[in-house]
Amino acid sequence: MTDSSPHKPESLEQGNLELAFHGDTDDVYEHDSLGSTYVAKAKILNDAFSEIGMGRYQWHLFFLAGFGWLSDNLWPVVTGLIFTPVVNEFAFKGPFLKLGQNIGLLVGAVFWGVGSDIWGRRLSFNFTLFITGAFALSGGASPDYIALCSLATIWSIGVGGNLPVDSAVFLEFIPASHQYLLTVLSIWWALGQLLGSLVAWPLIANFSCPTTSPPSPCPRSENQGWRYFLYTMGGLMLVLFVIRFFIFHLYESPKFLMARGRDAEAVEVVHKVAQYNRTTSSLTLAMLRGVERPDSNRNAEKFRSPAMDTSALGALRRTLKPFRWDHVASLFETRKLAWSTSLLIALWALIGLAFPLYNSFITYFLATRGADFGDGSTYITYRNQVILSIIGVPGALLAGWTVELPYIGRRGSFAISTVLTGIFLFASTTARSSAALLGWNCGYSFTSNVMYGVLYAMTPELFPTKDRGTGNALVAAANRVFGIMAPIIALYANLATSVPIYVSASLFIVSSFIALLLPFEPRGKASL
Repeated sequence: MTDSSPHKPESLEQGNLELAFHGDTDDVYEHDSLGSTYVAKAKILNDAFSEIGMGRYQWHLFFLAGFGWLSDNLWPVVTGLIFTPVVNEFAFKGPFLKLGQNIGLLVGAVFWGVGSDIWGRRLSFNFTLFITGAFALSGGASPDYIALCSLATIWSIGVGGNLPVDSAVFLEFIPASHQYLLTVLSIWWALGQLLGSLVAWPLIANFSCPTTSPPSPCPRSENQGWRYFLYTMGGLMLVLFVIRFFIFHLYESPKFLMARGRDAEAVEVVHKVAQYNRTTSSLTLAMLRGVERPDSNRNAEKFRSPAMDTSALGALRRTLKPFRWDHVASLFETRKLAWSTSLLIALWALIGLAFPLYNSFITYFLATRGADFGDGSTYITYRNQVILSIIGVPGALLAGWTVELPYIGRRGSFAISTVLTGIFLFASTTARSSAALLGWNCGYSFTSNVMYGVLYAMTPELFPTKDRGTGNALVAAANRVFGIMAPIIALYANLATSVPIYVSASLFIVSSFIALLLPFEPRGKASL
């Protein structure tokens, strides 16, 4: 990692090649598995983007990557909001809609995350929103619950790829001085929840069968709200896809190209970004090639471009080569890197279980303890949902500020917000009215948005570029696997017991201490 100060080098060529091998190492992560050739080239590219500065291309990318954050939080909200009217119409019991969603999120995180390290960032970045929108529109016409669950699984495959890919894309194009914006991107995550709540309010509230006990027949003609909701949200995803694919041209990540031995293309992209920003770059191909020292380290051959084998067998080998275990193995190659990767996987797994576990149990648990939810009209339900969504927005902005504070940084911000989230969950078990529960959940919504904002930014910063998509996929997969466990637990657990809620709160608090054990602090360092 390199210094994140916002200065622009007078010339990239002055001193950079020598510094890359022998210079300042305090600002570089000890990712030994990368090899000094890779680190040297990554530093040159980091300096190139510092020279270009934060310009039009990066600000446009801030909004386009933000679409992925918005989608990631929007669709779990969508399935939660349509759950009741869907059950009323299809008379189907069990958390299979949420289960299908979590399975799709798992598959999407692994497929798109690993794939982005194989075929590049552009394809994954452009098509995840298309898959989400197309199958969500189809879901609005579902004839039965099985069809809806199947389509929800497929659109969730698109949703699951957004964060692993979009975070890598954004991080690899911004200068180190603005790397904190990866945390600020979580404001889009909060806006996704707010958008879903605002759109669902008039549609589902006004075009749904009333909920009765025992349930009464709910024909499709009287229950169109959730379908209108899916049509609207699916259509929105397709609009965002059109903006990404047809209006904005995303260049392939220069660091990805460099890691695959395509130095000339990496240099070309840097100059195109500079031109888009109406500035220039002094980066040359000779500067990247100049650090290719065959004896510099044992991995140098990974970054040289061997002669092309044009035979059919050679073509087959090139096709199969990206699917080797290398991307995963290199994340555990050194003791320090393996420790960092393992702790990140543990953090994502614990939070993946804690968050849905609380949501699955809290309302029923409080009702069995005498809590009064008699004001739970449709208006109150959606009003509370909107309030909680609004509360999350300043939380995302606060995260972007605290991660840059000295002595706090990413690890401290995450630890503080996570322990507060756990405390608010413990406190929510004392609520005996809808208003009291709303109050505690406002605190929970605020601190959890800070937590997620830091986690989503810190994770890709701690993975090297050549394996970033795979690393993001690993942690996202752990998150989704444990998320799948929550609805399964809800099927068999005693809903009246306080144990699941206390476990959920405890998992957040344990996660805060795990974060302090991370060996790397990304604050003030540019991503490799």
